[in-house]
Amino acid sequence: MAEILPLRAWRYNRRLNDNIDQLTSPLFDVVSEKQREALYRNPINSIHLSVPRGKTPSESAAALLQVWKDKGVLLQDELPGIYVYYQYFRLPGSDKEYVRKGFICNIKAYDWHERVLLRHENTIPSAVNDRIELLVKTELNSSPTHGLYTDTTFALEPYMDESIRIPIYETEDYQGVRDVLAVIHDHEVIRLFVETIKSKQILLADGHHRYEGSLEHRRSMMAQNPNHTGFEPYNYHLMYLTNSEHDDLRILPTHRLLQQLPMPEEDFLGRLEEYFVVTPKEDPYELNEVIMGKPWAFGLYLNGNAFKLRLKPEQHQTIDWNFPEEVKQLDLTVMHYFIFEKILGIYRQEQRDYKGLSYERNFTACIRKVDKGEAQVALITNEVTMEQVKRVCNSGAIMPQKSTFFYPKVICGFLFSSIKENEFTTATAACL
Repeated sequence: MAEILPLRAWRYNRRLNDNIDQLTSPLFDVVSEKQREALYRNPINSIHLSVPRGKTPSESAAALLQVWKDKGVLLQDELPGIYVYYQYFRLPGSDKEYVRKGFICNIKAYDWHERVLLRHENTIPSAVNDRIELLVKTELNSSPTHGLYTDTTFALEPYMDESIRIPIYETEDYQGVRDVLAVIHDHEVIRLFVETIKSKQILLADGHHRYEGSLEHRRSMMAQNPNHTGFEPYNYHLMYLTNSEHDDLRILPTHRLLQQLPMPEEDFLGRLEEYFVVTPKEDPYELNEVIMGKPWAFGLYLNGNAFKLRLKPEQHQTIDWNFPEEVKQLDLTVMHYFIFEKILGIYRQEQRDYKGLSYERNFTACIRKVDKGEAQVALITNEVTMEQVKRVCNSGAIMPQKSTFFYPKVICGFLFSSIKENEFTTATAACL
């Protein structure tokens, strides 16, 4: 189903390899303002291509990219390859070192209706437009999105394990994650990767806005090209692919913060009791533990008071959103339906862009922000499982916004993929 290609990546000049940790950057949608300003101080950091500044940021990025090419800051690899990317990490409360194994390649930007690439989240139009403009001006994918394929035989892992023994880069990123990149040039092995993925559907784990940007650019170029063949560089997108069957694939919860309740606190608590069993808790820092593994259970921290919320089972059947059962079963559907819509009166269409609602992955940061008055309410949730993601994707539906946080995030700066005509590895070349 899915067509992938090796690529001739643009990478930093080898003389800069010793400083690669000073050239990488977080993805555009997770980099903080403080991180951003620090990274901008390095004139050749990848942040200048992924989150450019200026009155016309996309044009500035395109001009800078050309300067870097002309001066040899970036050089294009001579041979097409599959780039193996491993991320070694630990999680709080565990001594285990996890490793997420995957590889970076170009993949055709399939339209959603083709059901080759499946999404599980909606996009925010303004963020998509920003990515489209940057792609049009630079003709460069500055970072890979993250896709999942399913292979219970783990056919590609031995080749990746062998490759990673001779890394191009090895560094520690802003997450405390050890990132290692290697490359496979062997024609027969690349052919195996291409053939293996050809029979797969891909679930888009992370990077919905960047993928949507590539998709919109492809549609626009197709409309302008009466001789469109499907093999032009604009048809393709840079993606990091990992096997969904791997035990070390981690999805972390994303909690909700409300800056201000649209009703008095006592009224809010009273309304909650109509739908939930509300249990006071002494220690707010245990809220994530008391809900762990329990369906439709949430932690609530409000004005110094902590509560465990558990939906009354008979209430679940009253959800009247036109969603398949796979989506109705999700904790976050329950939260957004009963707490935001039924109790707070923030309807589903408003929730996506509701200015008073923010998202926080770090549990302790949620408690701290309420204590500091930066938010009035913290709603703590469990993580979504990989099986739930698969069921929702296969149903054709989507999850509530910010449902998943695949950890760790990939980083920007190891490699870049051009979609310029004379810099792209074609489908014919990939057939080897």
